Amino acid sequence: MKDFIARCGIDCETCDARIATIANDDKLREETATKWSAMYGATITPESINCVGCRIDGVKIGHYYECEICKCVEAKGFATCGECAELETCPIVGMVLQHVPGAKENLTQ
Repeated sequence: MKDFIARCGIDCETCDARIATIANDDKLREETATKWSAMYGATITPESINCVGCRIDGVKIGHYYECEICKCVEAKGFATCGECAELETCPIVGMVLQHVPGAKENLTQ
């Protein structure tokens, strides 16, 4: 599995948060915050769109330390949710798998 696959299956190389962070692109941060707020039914600020990936050393997205997916994966000693036998029925990663095309495939490759 590539290092840039997040614990939840997001491909960080194509993730707008990572792209905005690497390019220091405030316009993309704003667009991403608006899009993700609507998609996930949460308030996401442009300032929180700052991340290089949860499995890569460096800055993490604002909610990383509260992320239930990251907490669960780390508690189980896994690199990603793809190592978990409960992947198909997991309510924790389910929203990501529902809304992010290719996430499940990234976890099962």
